[in-house]
Amino acid sequence: MTGVAILGSTGSIGTTALRVIARHRDRFRVAALTAYGRKDQLAAQAAAFYPTFVSLVGGGHGRDDWADGAASLVEAATRPDVDVVLNGIVGAAGLEATIAALQAGKRVALANKESLVMAGELVLRAAREGGGEIVPVDSEHSAVLQCLGGRPRADLQRIILTASGGPFHTWDAERVHSATVHEALNHPTWKMGRKISVDSATLANKALEVIEAHFLFGLPFERIEAVVHPQSVIHSFVELVDGSVLAQVGFPTMELPILYALTYPARVSDDGAPRFDPIGAGALTFEPVRTEVFPAFALGVQAGRSGGTAPAAFNAANEVAVAAFLQGRMPFGRIAEVIEVVLRRQVVEHAETLAAVMAADRWARELAEEVIRWA
Repeated sequence: MTGVAILGSTGSIGTTALRVIARHRDRFRVAALTAYGRKDQLAAQAAAFYPTFVSLVGGGHGRDDWADGAASLVEAATRPDVDVVLNGIVGAAGLEATIAALQAGKRVALANKESLVMAGELVLRAAREGGGEIVPVDSEHSAVLQCLGGRPRADLQRIILTASGGPFHTWDAERVHSATVHEALNHPTWKMGRKISVDSATLANKALEVIEAHFLFGLPFERIEAVVHPQSVIHSFVELVDGSVLAQVGFPTMELPILYALTYPARVSDDGAPRFDPIGAGALTFEPVRTEVFPAFALGVQAGRSGGTAPAAFNAANEVAVAAFLQGRMPFGRIAEVIEVVLRRQVVEHAETLAAVMAADRWARELAEEVIRWA
């Protein structure tokens, strides 16, 4: 019986994971649950799954609540009865738990892409030294892993990540700039939390995923691409060195990549996820990323190429800017502008220690808040 800790159990990833586990109680046991600000929902989850550890943090939905509860996340992630840690925390607050779990030799089913974006080298080092394992939960990276099918990484030539394009993929720049919160949260194909929905609308999320793919699969940035695929049926393409291209296909659901991360490299029968119907899928289309309309994508990829603490600053500035937009403090179009100012003023340092990464994170947050206040 595999013991699973779910970090962020009341969020989109956490609740989906619990639905998957409920169908496979003969294989998985929920050992730990952590959540923030949703006491009644967490209590109901605990009553349904009987974990040995439960932690409720804060009363809101932001990074500050999780920062106060970092010790609880680490405790949940390193418990002896936990074999797999599903990290569904949103943002930088998930980093320390990822590192701690890997150092403790756990498998980390990683939905918290910010862990690798902020501190990719540190996370990989923790896995090597502690004997832990990273299995991606993001549908795009899960697709790459499935396409590789155990092939040596030397066979991998190129990755093409697909992006839905979000709710604004056909809008012009002026209309995008003035988009409302309601419009930004109205994702056409995926049901996600508020922050990641906005990231999808700006395409900052796809930049985060490009950086994540760089660390997960060891490819240089020039061999990782992104295309807009509005139907969200093909989740990634993998090109092998002989020119063959493989794709992982399925209707949009996070249940399949979550189950695969829990059972990897094995597969188990599951009747919960929707079965693919090529006729029902209809026409599949692809478009280039319009970086002139969605500049956050190019800013993020450039931060990844710069390396060091630049990705941590990009992530921090984006988190602050998205929060300000959701709070009604600034328009949608200013998200990328805030990020650009922060990256332009940053002096990139080596990201060789967690202290250096977190210092860059704090600096970028403070500057982003200043830019927002004085605009």
